[in-house]
Amino acid sequence: MGFCREFTILVTKIIPMNIDKILQIDNILIGKEIVKINFACDLIKCKGACCTLESEYGAPLLKEEISEIENILEIVKSYLPDPHVKEIDSFGFYENKDNDLMIRSFNNRACVFVFYENGIAKCGIEKAFIDGKTDFRKPISCYLFPIRVSDFGGEVLRYEKFEECAPALEKGNEENINLIDFLKEPLIRKYGNNWYLKLKEITEAQNVNT
Repeated sequence: MGFCREFTILVTKIIPMNIDKILQIDNILIGKEIVKINFACDLIKCKGACCTLESEYGAPLLKEEISEIENILEIVKSYLPDPHVKEIDSFGFYENKDNDLMIRSFNNRACVFVFYENGIAKCGIEKAFIDGKTDFRKPISCYLFPIRVSDFGGEVLRYEKFEECAPALEKGNEENINLIDFLKEPLIRKYGNNWYLKLKEITEAQNVNT
């Protein structure tokens, strides 16, 4: 327990989180805001903004996800606009920045795997999966958005607020959809069903007590 508390204190010095607002399940630290917030994406209003946030780099990648994407790359490219395909063919689909692996962005804006459907930015990797052409849905960092995962010798989950996601907060409140319910599938994919059930139990207890 001493190590866990020391680790928690260390994390709060690195990430702006109040130590009283951190939960723990097994060896994973979780910002309490994750269990409090209602959230449900509203693509009609946000237009897929999470895939086009202005940034020099795209979403983080795990090392094992690179080979997953390489195996399906030609299929995924068939969904992408020509400029994105040319970007991938010329420079690859990811970058290594100080040992952090990240998807390449196009013109410091859209993820290189973005395509547009009725004015909405969508993921070519996910589209290929939905169409039954692959068995890899999307990188876990994208799947878990807007939860961010940091690793400081132990994983820390926190909610990251973006103005572009205001419609998701509105829809979540209107339909009473908690963030962890909205992200059930990716949370189970990463941490397993038993861990998710513990998180669900904590979420229900926290929200009953407020």
